[in-house]
Amino acid sequence: MSEAWRPCPNSLRPCARPTVGPRAPCRIVRLPWIAPVLAVLAVAGSSAGEEDDLKTHLAKMPQPWHQRVHRITSEQYEATLGFWAEKHPSLLAVETVGASVEGTPIYLLKISDGGLPDADKQVALITALHGGPERSGTSTILHLVEWLLGDSPDAVRTRRKQIVLLMPIVNPEAYFVTDRFGNAHGIDPYTGGGAANWDLETMTYKHLDKSPEIAAFLAVVDKYRPEVHADLHGIGLQEYREDQLGDRTMYQGQTMFEVTGSAYSNYALRPWDWRVTEAMVEAGWEAGYGSDRFEADAQRGFWGPAMQPLADRLWVGRPNFYTAQYAYAKYHTMLTALEIGWERSGVARVAGLLRIGNGPWQGEPVEGYPVNRVHSYIGHFLTAWGPTAAERRRSRVALWQRQAGFSQAVLYPQTDGRDTYLVARTTRAAERLDADSAAFLANLEGLPGTNVEAIRAFFESGPEVKLAIHRGTSRPDADDRPLACGMGFRLRLPYRNPRLHALRLNGHPLAESPVDGYQTWFADGFTQVQINVPPDKVAASELLIVTCAYVPDEKRTYGWEPPPEVVGRIRQASPLPSN
Repeated sequence: MSEAWRPCPNSLRPCARPTVGPRAPCRIVRLPWIAPVLAVLAVAGSSAGEEDDLKTHLAKMPQPWHQRVHRITSEQYEATLGFWAEKHPSLLAVETVGASVEGTPIYLLKISDGGLPDADKQVALITALHGGPERSGTSTILHLVEWLLGDSPDAVRTRRKQIVLLMPIVNPEAYFVTDRFGNAHGIDPYTGGGAANWDLETMTYKHLDKSPEIAAFLAVVDKYRPEVHADLHGIGLQEYREDQLGDRTMYQGQTMFEVTGSAYSNYALRPWDWRVTEAMVEAGWEAGYGSDRFEADAQRGFWGPAMQPLADRLWVGRPNFYTAQYAYAKYHTMLTALEIGWERSGVARVAGLLRIGNGPWQGEPVEGYPVNRVHSYIGHFLTAWGPTAAERRRSRVALWQRQAGFSQAVLYPQTDGRDTYLVARTTRAAERLDADSAAFLANLEGLPGTNVEAIRAFFESGPEVKLAIHRGTSRPDADDRPLACGMGFRLRLPYRNPRLHALRLNGHPLAESPVDGYQTWFADGFTQVQINVPPDKVAASELLIVTCAYVPDEKRTYGWEPPPEVVGRIRQASPLPSN
């Protein structure tokens, strides 16, 4: 029998033993490297199969990025604005409010029901100051225009109740040509270069000659003084090489995590009322989109200079000043910002914001955004005055720009059944304020239009020990100018249905009136008391003193005593008094 070779089952190589003659058992030689090599080969074969399987599955997944997003041209943009204005002449007006460094027009769209007077309408401003690379902010505004011009009940109501101003493209060259944030001089209309480029004392931008785009935005804010300003941001352009062109473009399916209410880089850019942010978030939920809530979702506290050693445990955002905050600083406009991954989400959230302006806000007696409280002191508020939105806007702006010079005071400690609120709107009036109540009452003697005896009777009937005062900070030459607007004063009584016993202004009784007198209603756990002072009475009174005596609708006590058993044990343990 000729020699033959057979593979050894225990080796990777043929067995060296011939099979001539009786077959002897094959000696197993165990090499230490054999097992690892087998394992690697097995895994390699398995991984290759898994990779092939993964590639098969991935190939079946939707791949929207092979389709680009249409980029509108300046010609298409202008033609569309003209088409909308032609189609909706009673709802939409298009105005050129400036031009870029290169001379490209910057447009403002004004949407409102032209058949109704503007006097009682709120003003909302919607911009995309970061438009350019962040294209979904601009495209959301264009979708929002179509929604506002549509027939949905919310859109119709918004047009009837508000003037909506929209600036979809503030930086035309960035949007149509360069795809970069800055203008021809490198100035970004959104940040404006930060606080260093502003004179914050006079609220003027230092380089308007190099930034006509910012000048156009500021002109709109100065003209309309809106109640609310929403700035829309979104998806930045990314390189995607569908072919050899490799140009910068948005592709379908590109998105970002969506943010509502503020900016990661500047946490000062946000509504002062978190409930406004939540209303926008909820509107996004209803449309099927979630929102990031900054420090709330990250569960981190705010940073401040004194807390720098703890910076790694605090929210990454920092307070800053951007162009978008101009409207707040100058006119007490409520601000908000949105990051938008999908335009439908952006429209839903902005519509949720606009819905707030169509009705009375929580705790307020009139329709509109919550912007009318312009000063505060220990739970008391100086408010705008006026029976219409336009009059409240004038009052809000005038009071806001002077509020730093107003001095405020209340009788202290605060006492159940009694409330006071004093506002000195000039430095002359502030000089009459004195922490010593008796000295203050003496200073009131001879003050025109003031019933000093009635004020004295109120002060002396209570247990308060002093007048707590917060003094204004502005210059006398600025504070003592005439003030041609009405004022409101808000008290909050901590009962559901107290009986007002004596509500007076400068010692004189007040009647119920939304214009010249007082209003009351229950909201937010308080009986709200609003005192309304028309312009003529404000002009005649540099020091305004509200006194309120009320009877609570329930008896409340506070304090604590130990259990009777404890009192008894203490008595038993005490020695009897000696005779």
